[in-house]
Amino acid sequence: MKLATYKDGSRDGQLVVVSRDLSLAHYATGAAHSLQQALDDWNFIAPQLQDVSLELNRGRARHAFAFDPSMCMAPLPRAHQCVRAAAYASHRDTLAEAGLLPERVRHAPPAAKGVGPRVLADLCTLAGDAMQGATDPLPLPDEAWGLDFEASLAAITADIPAGSAPARALEGVRLLMLANTWCLREWQAHERAQGLSAVHSRPAQSFSPVAVTPDELGDAWVQGRVSLTLQTQWNGRRVGLCDAGADMTLHMGQLLAQAAATRALLAGTVVTTGPLSCPGVGEGSSRQWPQGFHSIVEKRAMEVLLQGQAATGYLRWGDTVRLDMKGRDGHSLMGALVQQVVEAAQA
Repeated sequence: MKLATYKDGSRDGQLVVVSRDLSLAHYATGAAHSLQQALDDWNFIAPQLQDVSLELNRGRARHAFAFDPSMCMAPLPRAHQCVRAAAYASHRDTLAEAGLLPERVRHAPPAAKGVGPRVLADLCTLAGDAMQGATDPLPLPDEAWGLDFEASLAAITADIPAGSAPARALEGVRLLMLANTWCLREWQAHERAQGLSAVHSRPAQSFSPVAVTPDELGDAWVQGRVSLTLQTQWNGRRVGLCDAGADMTLHMGQLLAQAAATRALLAGTVVTTGPLSCPGVGEGSSRQWPQGFHSIVEKRAMEVLLQGQAATGYLRWGDTVRLDMKGRDGHSLMGALVQQVVEAAQA
């Protein structure tokens, strides 16, 4: 089933069930008011939501209405915990080869039980108190701060016990959605140099209008990986077109197991994969990245390796970033995430 959260003036919004083709919606008030409420009592509430979904997709829901993505908050507007992982080794490897990662960030921490010998180090907790909706503008006080997008996937979890093995952790994936974990690269460089946590460098996280249960992906959901193409556009020009599953070094179960290595994850935790990335083709001057990029910093790293210096600038006021993923039927799976960068007055 597919779920969204409509704006209703409250902090947590109103949970709605969305049809498979994203054309219709139905309020879930009879089962749950908010998505967090549904997650807290999933085994009881999810079957009720599924009944609404079946009626909606059969065209029998009496109180259905046209689905409007502009009315959506983030599917989960407030999360108990939000963790950004790094699931794509090619992203880290490209930045490291171009010299854009501090030496201490290039090395992995001790491996969590069952996760495997290579655990990517860039695992950090981000603010989860003000998630952005798919069409919310992104305010930027100063263009010199180096605003970058990070086109990612995200999972919303059930309760996952501390120390869970990847197979057990994977069972805790309740919903999947697209994510943009915005980053201010100049602030990030300062925080890394000072050994600080990512606070100022992560101004917001944004999510697709719809979150879907894994069964909605059909055979595209394979062992914790989404085998579909993520399309990233920057000012209407396609810049990224990577298969989300083909080059995912750690699958979602491994990411969740790493996040839960020393502490439990409670229902409503959001874990993002970090920016999608495809490994380069060729070596030296013949190196190519035919499938583009899903973050500007990776594009700049490509330019350093190919041309000796970065040429692409970061986002500016008025720029628009669009993320979308189509299912096997060619239709948008979770709805498009479309945001514009706007000028904001500094406090």
